[in-house]
Amino acid sequence: MSIEPGTYELGPNDGTLSVRTAKKGAASKAGHNLLIRVDRWGATAQLAADPAQSVLELTADSTSFTVLEGTGGIQSLGDDDKDGIAQTINQEVLKGTAISFRSTAVRPDGDGKLHVTGDLELAGGINLIAFDIEIADDGRLTGSATLKQTDWGMKPYSALFGTLKVSDEVQASI
Repeated sequence: MSIEPGTYELGPNDGTLSVRTAKKGAASKAGHNLLIRVDRWGATAQLAADPAQSVLELTADSTSFTVLEGTGGIQSLGDDDKDGIAQTINQEVLKGTAISFRSTAVRPDGDGKLHVTGDLELAGGINLIAFDIEIADDGRLTGSATLKQTDWGMKPYSALFGTLKVSDEVQASI
């Protein structure tokens, strides 16, 4: 590991927490693959000399999503479209519920990587997830996890009588 043991606090001033969605369905040409930034979040990494003793935690405000871009649609997304999508996520998908993660196991996975397992609270449910975090030589942390919305009881957004859908799987990255 390239980072000294200790407690590290991270947030929007240190990096980016983002979500990527993909479209599917018969009318998918009309929709967009989205890149969404989470504007209010915080993470604590308590890194121990023995990685198995490390604890990683993250909280995010589900009402602080900003749509940065939409690719693949028939026409580009304007600011009003992006604001409308963020409002739909807040009011209809996540409904302002808490988002939090706490690791239950951390193990080294070679070449500056950590394999992390833990509990993710999302949309009122809690499920176990696993993902890898890479620690670069300069101490930068990167990682991503693929989440299946229906695992948390969420119904992926759909429009046009179900012919345009957001894929059940979304990717969260830090």
